[in-house]
Amino acid sequence: MRLLTVAWAASTVVRAGVDVRHDRGVTSAADSPPLDSPEDTDLPGDTDAQRRLGILDDLTWRGLIAQTTDLDALRRDLAAGPVTLYCGFDPTADSLHVGNLVPLLALRRFQLAGHRPIALAGGATGFIGDPSGRSAERVLMTPEIVAGRVARIRVQLGRFLEFGDGPTDALLADNLDWTAPMSALDFLRDVGKHFSINQMLAKESVSARLEAGGLSYTEFSYMLLQSYDYLELHRRHGCTLQLGGNDQWGNITAGLDLIRRVEGAERASAHALTLPLVTDPSGGKLGKSTGGGNVWLDPALTSPYGLYQYLLNVDDRDVGTYLRLLTFLSRERVEELDGVTAERPHARAAQRALAEELTALVHGPAQLAQVQAASAALFGGGALEDLDEATLASVLAEVPSTTVTGEAPPLVDLLASALGLSKSDARRAVRDGGAYLNNRKLTDQAGRSTEQDWLHGRFLVLRRGKRATAVVERVRPAAVSSDAPDS
Repeated sequence: MRLLTVAWAASTVVRAGVDVRHDRGVTSAADSPPLDSPEDTDLPGDTDAQRRLGILDDLTWRGLIAQTTDLDALRRDLAAGPVTLYCGFDPTADSLHVGNLVPLLALRRFQLAGHRPIALAGGATGFIGDPSGRSAERVLMTPEIVAGRVARIRVQLGRFLEFGDGPTDALLADNLDWTAPMSALDFLRDVGKHFSINQMLAKESVSARLEAGGLSYTEFSYMLLQSYDYLELHRRHGCTLQLGGNDQWGNITAGLDLIRRVEGAERASAHALTLPLVTDPSGGKLGKSTGGGNVWLDPALTSPYGLYQYLLNVDDRDVGTYLRLLTFLSRERVEELDGVTAERPHARAAQRALAEELTALVHGPAQLAQVQAASAALFGGGALEDLDEATLASVLAEVPSTTVTGEAPPLVDLLASALGLSKSDARRAVRDGGAYLNNRKLTDQAGRSTEQDWLHGRFLVLRRGKRATAVVERVRPAAVSSDAPDS
């Protein structure tokens, strides 16, 4: 299993703009003493405790704390010893997407600080569907679809955390393990009786849906299921902190209430911490804003090259935020890149760093090297012939394309059709030395492709100038079945 290899770096705390929600009321984090003040930690020489507590510094400067319950109590528990925490991931698709990395990498940050993370796959909650942040009912999935998606998501979750038998080694869990054995009567008696309908209706995730047109009892019950997850993980593994997106605040605090009611407020020390929901300038969620669908972690759904290009094209207004949320770069490096973006935005240095860090994180350094070589080759900076077929196909999937069957027409005609040019413009490009086939300059306006020109027997890469690139793919005629009846 490929594990994340990053260095932990402590940083100076910054508190501006962070909400800290206590059980009674809301205060600004600026009202609290600095995390490293003597009266707060009183941990001279205790480097393990300082490292465990330093996670709050790191989350704060990265802008990763949206809301939290009783920050002072959380500080004390983090300093006292390794805290077990969890975050849940429902199988709403066949793969996690880039936006899911915000909480997933937050789990990893806690692990690097000396705490124990649990990644929870929603094998049970996936049957129901979380109404938070949605204006319409989810389509219910069959058991086969849920099981298949959970299996794939578990593999993805396992790539970002370190597992083993140590006190800070991660756990993988599935809430179907404790939900499936319960009968409906047991669930209503043992869990449902602890919930007030009035309080549930007041939760934002519920009230927003009611205002938008209604909510089924199925999705209304999701809060109970998520709350029960927290209780079970608290009982089984001593879990005392739940992370989630900021739209999960109502569900997470409902879980806190359930733990306190069942276990007793004097015995139950548990916390909630939500992360900001990250959007682009158009308001679209991170990873869901390309216009062509989500940016997936599964390379079969979004190629490593597709991910790399998506990140290279991140808006200048967002790249600093994404560097903080999605990478383990130090504060000094991120702020250096902020300065480069402000002074020389055309250099795209921050976007390039983001693309390199995240592509390597998701797909590995070897895939990053292939993507960089392919990206350079596509625009004339390398030999297309050196790319393997799978890498070349993934790269060319991101550029305009056309297909041919049988004998290909003259290259000028292909250049015109693939790049949307008139034939006169295509001829002019060849005549002026600005047209290329597989990065070789075209000189013959009447030239045709040869068999050797077809990369892997499939592709011709045509380019006009430095950036206008397209691909022609040769499609073999379908073979005629020998079983076809005689006419």
